[in-house]
Amino acid sequence: MPLFGNTFSPKKTPPRKCASLSNLHLLDRSTREIELGLEYGIPTMNLTGQSLKFENGQWVAESGSFTGDRREMQRLRKRNQQLEEENNLLRLKVDILLDMLSETTAESHLMEKELEELKNHSRRRK
Repeated sequence: MPLFGNTFSPKKTPPRKCASLSNLHLLDRSTREIELGLEYGIPTMNLTGQSLKFENGQWVAESGSFTGDRREMQRLRKRNQQLEEENNLLRLKVDILLDMLSETTAESHLMEKELEELKNHSRRRK
């Protein structure tokens, strides 16, 4: 027996007038797929005049979209390879220069040490 009145009892919601305003649920499956776009196909996009499509997890150029740019791509690849070779040569030169610098620094330290020993030896004689 509740103290302040009846137990909580929510009012019933009125029934809906219409389940759906769309008549697409009345269509057969194939028509519904066309209307609702359930068959997406392969995703494609167009960037700077080049058409790309998404296949097997990667964006691939569609055939024929690079016909005019194929020479430019080959030229850029060749230039890239030349720059990589030049970069490797420059790295080799830097390594050689660092080796030469460390060698001359070690020789300089040895000479300074020998000079210091000679100075100390000459001071002891006097």
